[in-house]
Amino acid sequence: MQKIELMAPAGNFESLQAALDNGADSVYFGVEQLNMRARASINFTLDDLEEITRRCKAKNVRTYLTLNTIIYDHDLSIVKTLVKKAKEADITAVIAMDQAVIAIARSFDMEVHISTQINITNLETVKFYAMFADTMVLSRELSLRQVKHITEQIEKEQIKGPSGRLVEIEVFGHGALCMAVSGKCYMSLHAYNSSANRGACKQNCRKKYTVVDQETGIEMELDNEYIMSPKDLCTIDFLDQVADAGVKVLKIEGRGRAPEYVAKVIKCYREAIDSLYNDTYSKEQVISWMQDLEKVYNRGFWSGYYLGQKLGEWSKGSGSHATQKKVYIGKGVHYFPKAKIGEFKIEAYDVSIGDTILITGPTTGAKELELKEMLVNDKPQGKGTKGDAITIPLDFRVRPSDKLYKIVENKVEA
Repeated sequence: MQKIELMAPAGNFESLQAALDNGADSVYFGVEQLNMRARASINFTLDDLEEITRRCKAKNVRTYLTLNTIIYDHDLSIVKTLVKKAKEADITAVIAMDQAVIAIARSFDMEVHISTQINITNLETVKFYAMFADTMVLSRELSLRQVKHITEQIEKEQIKGPSGRLVEIEVFGHGALCMAVSGKCYMSLHAYNSSANRGACKQNCRKKYTVVDQETGIEMELDNEYIMSPKDLCTIDFLDQVADAGVKVLKIEGRGRAPEYVAKVIKCYREAIDSLYNDTYSKEQVISWMQDLEKVYNRGFWSGYYLGQKLGEWSKGSGSHATQKKVYIGKGVHYFPKAKIGEFKIEAYDVSIGDTILITGPTTGAKELELKEMLVNDKPQGKGTKGDAITIPLDFRVRPSDKLYKIVENKVEA
């Protein structure tokens, strides 16, 4: 059985490196503004493409450029420039939903992946887009039974993409879901003149609303739920069923999330996918992975529409339900390669022996470890406070762009 490809989000170089360090098979990212996370993440520039390719090729990781927004006539010249630069930088594929983008990418002989925004829900649509694309993301609203029917028919009818390979089916495996149909939403546009379909979602659906009958003035009881804000998708506890459905690519949502989120989620799903094919996938491991996933940003978890249960499991509150959070401590100063020691300047809260620390940076990615020993102002001490210089044994380089955090428990309201 072909091992599922694990696709990681990369909103910046820190997240990109975190994905590479934790076992991603591929990464997807936006450049400039024509992607669905134009507002939520920093995004890369055209000049970053070669560095992205260099880092990913070193680890044999595929690279996917997202160009999946609504495109207007005045955008077409930008699209052509982006695709041309992507081709020159040897980016693997373009993720698209607009037919103009698909045509432009094919004119440059770029591999195309069909975005979820196209809402592919049946085999005939797969056949149509097979003329242009090798990989397709199915609609988020399908059940695994429906997904399996499509993958079985692809095999049976030998439906192939431009490469001559059988079409691969991709699904979302973990991360934020919203009230929109596969990502198409108009709430931000109507409320703020800020189009979610142009990458500028204002997250209206994550807020708390009161529903009032305009004729009687009676207020409806909503049981204190955020009725337009679903819990986050999580498939790690039924990943065996996802694999059985013939899914070839598992996409992790989160280009607007922090690098430690990318690191933790990719690490868990890497272990889970590997365990499936090593025949060691177990209930005990699932419990451990779920506990780890709960440590980083989440709105609570549910299985989406895959298992066919009732639609919509809504958030009980706003913001993250993560069981842990990071607290800023200070910044990197210097690294001593011979001694393998990193130096940091404490600018905020204290840090002590036994703390779990997190170091992030554009080249470092996101490294989490237990602080077992350190020097404070060149003397062995158990605690460092604001203004102190601390040195820590580390087997990776520290840079001035790196930030030091400590991980603390986060009290989450039930």
